[in-house]
Amino acid sequence: MDDMNDIRCGRYCVSNLQAHLVFVTKYKRGVLNEQAIKYCSRIFKKVCNDFESTLVACDGEDDHVHLTVSYPPKIALAKLVNSLKGVSSRLLRGDMPSIEKRYWKGVLWSPSYFATSNSNTALDEIQQYVENQREESINEYST
Repeated sequence: MDDMNDIRCGRYCVSNLQAHLVFVTKYKRGVLNEQAIKYCSRIFKKVCNDFESTLVACDGEDDHVHLTVSYPPKIALAKLVNSLKGVSSRLLRGDMPSIEKRYWKGVLWSPSYFATSNSNTALDEIQQYVENQREESINEYST
């Protein structure tokens, strides 16, 4: 994706928020086949659209899924994750009996999740940029 196309311009904020998320199935049971992961991806895309967010990528293995989402600053990531996990759990268990029969308490995902922010700029470059701000402004005004 082009960095400039990822930037969201709102009335009061310009942002480029992306997160890499990982959801693990309860008890790490290997219940997700290729069909289930594709169905999950469609569900995640719909939920993201409802939150004015974008599902950038989605894939996984039999016991977990990886997602990359782009979202606006007005959305709390925890609320987006809660909806992604809740809706996908309900729909997958309802539409795929092979998954439903593996979980007797009506839960597909582990209660925890992994989240990290995505950036195309290395963290040390950002730190150096921030630390040099005062030097740059002093040099700018002294010339």
